[in-house]
Amino acid sequence: MIGRSATGRTHPKLREIRHDDFADFSRIQAELPGYDACLFCLGSSAVGMSETDYRAITYDYTLAAAHALLDHSPDLVFCYVSGAGTDSTATSRMMWARVKGETENALLALSARTYMLRPAFIVLLPGTRAKTNAYVALYRVVTPLYPLLRRIIPDHVTTSLRLGKAMLAVIHGEVRERVLDNAGINAADGS
Repeated sequence: MIGRSATGRTHPKLREIRHDDFADFSRIQAELPGYDACLFCLGSSAVGMSETDYRAITYDYTLAAAHALLDHSPDLVFCYVSGAGTDSTATSRMMWARVKGETENALLALSARTYMLRPAFIVLLPGTRAKTNAYVALYRVVTPLYPLLRRIIPDHVTTSLRLGKAMLAVIHGEVRERVLDNAGINAADGS
């Protein structure tokens, strides 16, 4: 796992690489060969961000990681967590949808083994906490409603566990679609 901070978890199969500059992977280049897959989950809400800052996080960081990994492992499966409402035409007036669309298009052109997952509302695993206060409050209200939401709007809600299982299904070749919407994520996880 490549991240800015340690997860606090240990497992014989988990190796953490601390890295601060997601625009430049040259410092850790020697540690990149040999991977089979990347689950790219880095992202930020566009609320209150300029397009320049949002593009740096959403487009630049994602493509820098994909290029760095695919240069070493061309057969690597790259799963990008995008979002429901992403505009594949990259012409939306909504900045975030346009930038996400441009990011997806660039990844899809980069390798035949890149996959986009577009979840809508994600209910977090118990014990997991959002990093933004607004999301903490939102989750506090919405999480108890998940069973009801799953029945009435199943194509618009999922859980972080289902998203993880869907990414694993993609990696193992159990999913052929290169762009999975929320309904596809829920179907792909097998539960």
